[in-house]
Amino acid sequence: MSVKIALLGCGTVGTAVAKMLKAQSKDFAQRAGDELELVGIGVRNIDAPRDPEIDRTLLTDDLEALTTKADIVIELIGGVDPARTLVLGAIKNGATVVTGNKALLAAHGPEIYEAAAEADVDVYYEAAVAGAVPVVYGLRESLAGDRVETVMGILNGTTNFILDEMETNGMSFDDALKLAQDLGYAEADPTADVDGHDAAAKIAILASLAFHTRVSIDNVPTTGIRSITAEDIAAAKRDGFAIKLLGIARRQEAGIELSVEPTLVPLDHPLASVRGSFNSVVTESAGAGRLMFYGRGAGGDPTASAVLSDVVAGASHRVYGGRAPRELTYADLPILTPDEGTSSFRIEFEIEDRTGVLTQLSGALADNNVSISTVRQSAATESSARLTVTTHEARTADVKSAIEKIKAADYVKDVLQVMRVEGN
Repeated sequence: MSVKIALLGCGTVGTAVAKMLKAQSKDFAQRAGDELELVGIGVRNIDAPRDPEIDRTLLTDDLEALTTKADIVIELIGGVDPARTLVLGAIKNGATVVTGNKALLAAHGPEIYEAAAEADVDVYYEAAVAGAVPVVYGLRESLAGDRVETVMGILNGTTNFILDEMETNGMSFDDALKLAQDLGYAEADPTADVDGHDAAAKIAILASLAFHTRVSIDNVPTTGIRSITAEDIAAAKRDGFAIKLLGIARRQEAGIELSVEPTLVPLDHPLASVRGSFNSVVTESAGAGRLMFYGRGAGGDPTASAVLSDVVAGASHRVYGGRAPRELTYADLPILTPDEGTSSFRIEFEIEDRTGVLTQLSGALADNNVSISTVRQSAATESSARLTVTTHEARTADVKSAIEKIKAADYVKDVLQVMRVEGN
């Protein structure tokens, strides 16, 4: 007897999974309770160049047939189709599914979870968020006895690498992106990363787990990093902040607040020190307080580590009995609109350099229930000044309303930037 494994996809991560299954087969057998037998590797092109350690006799381009031969199907082909069809087919055939496909889960997670419940099989997806970082396990199991209030983190290594290069080496966005592409951190088409879609899919998955509510990528307001300049980063650093692309999911009294956007983080906050292509997730919960998960969020070996942790768990359940944690949606919390959320904000104005302007501006903010935490003024031109205001926590709608009224005032020449602040 053995636990039969079908691997769909043999790219960077799939290759690492196949090699680790072979190299650590004895250890995996001991941990799972039986031998893990790789019965096939599904690929689009059998004749494509492969790592020499890949057994080419295992390759097949009939992925659908391969899923019928396995106890566990590992889906690493990415995208929504044909991954969705293959995963649902594997579930229907009674296979445990292990996937690293955040796009699939963010778009069709409920359908997949319902199919798995009906077929009485497990779905594992540790590798779908933050690579080797065990944040899915943390939320599904380690924090199952707690009330999670906030999940916030750096969920995309490519954008963190770009912002880090802009901060530490003063590079422009375009130059930092090119370097990321040259080093293999960014794809030739970097849209999913730099426009925030990858991080949005991941925070949707984490929010669903944390708040026991179905959250899809369509629920996540998303802004990427293309507009961030080296000057923005230098100014933020001068004021004691780092700029990070954060995925944020927070439980508010009225529902769940969600966002992916460039965010100012105080330099003494743990997320500010996350460098290069690393990922990090911070959770805040009623009992445990603040926890931080940190590690490599991408790459063959780190992601394969997460995949294989799920494979071992799934195999063990098939050998000894037991089930993975099921989808829990009992809370069914409302999803707040962007304007219903709350945060601190840092707002940069170009104003007339004359007496009384600060008083007028402060009054306009106060009239909209926005109070000021700090103010810094610096020269812009001979006749104007740059005023940087950091607010206390306020409703996003109130901040937007205040800014619109201030824009119309004769003492304001421009609103240069509005950016969320977290971690104060």
